Amino acid sequence: MFAPFGAADLAGIAASVPASTGGAVEILATRHAYVAFALLLCIGLYMMIANPNLVKKIIGLNLFQTAIFLLFIASAYVEGGSIPIVPTGGPEGGLYVSPLPHVLVLTAIVVGVSLTAVALALCIRIYDEYGTLRTDTLRELLRDEGSIPSRRSADAAGTDGAAGVDGASGASETGGETDD
Repeated sequence: MFAPFGAADLAGIAASVPASTGGAVEILATRHAYVAFALLLCIGLYMMIANPNLVKKIIGLNLFQTAIFLLFIASAYVEGGSIPIVPTGGPEGGLYVSPLPHVLVLTAIVVGVSLTAVALALCIRIYDEYGTLRTDTLRELLRDEGSIPSRRSADAAGTDGAAGVDGASGASETGGETDD
């Protein structure tokens, strides 16, 4: 499939390296939707993982969803394609664009808006109840009220099936956040 390179071929390749970087820039310029997809996906994923604020996590989720929508639409593009409506008596052959990705994205947008509305409503209820939207603070508050077990008692219950060694059922003695 590939012919072995000779010394002259390698010299020619080494001389064309600056030209190939121009080609890479040209490829990125023509595939700008995929570059935008990758950026939005990475930013949205980072916001969902790294931010302790629930509203910022929702914004990250929306960026992530938007990246997926952009990927579907960009991958559905057909160079020289036309709408998939064949006029009466017209030619049946030709290059047409599939409407399926566009319909899927339209449906996903509706689902995404609904998910965002529910998530924001839950954030309002959480803020009214606990006075904060930070996940680490919420975890501490939930441990203090006993809704979730402390890290120490959960580890002890997981190893021997009993409650904590000292019978602790509530807050962590260290007070630090060590779990995810």
